Amino acid sequence: MESLHLALAYLGAGLGAGLVAIGTGLGIGRLAGPAMEGTARQPEATNDIRTSMIIAAALIEGVALFGLVISFILAFK
Repeated sequence: MESLHLALAYLGAGLGAGLVAIGTGLGIGRLAGPAMEGTARQPEATNDIRTSMIIAAALIEGVALFGLVISFILAFK
């Protein structure tokens, strides 16, 4: 019975890490596309757009980091 719990913990950790990676990729992709379009439309606003994009990307990566930490906790507890 213990091996079943361990196997399910590893499965959950793997699925969690994979879903976090997919979500992070989609989030940053949805962020970068409009930022590039905005930069192309208004080159003079490049610095403001870049700053906002970096802050938003850092927040997305922070959430991804929390998800990976939880996955590691599941895998190595």
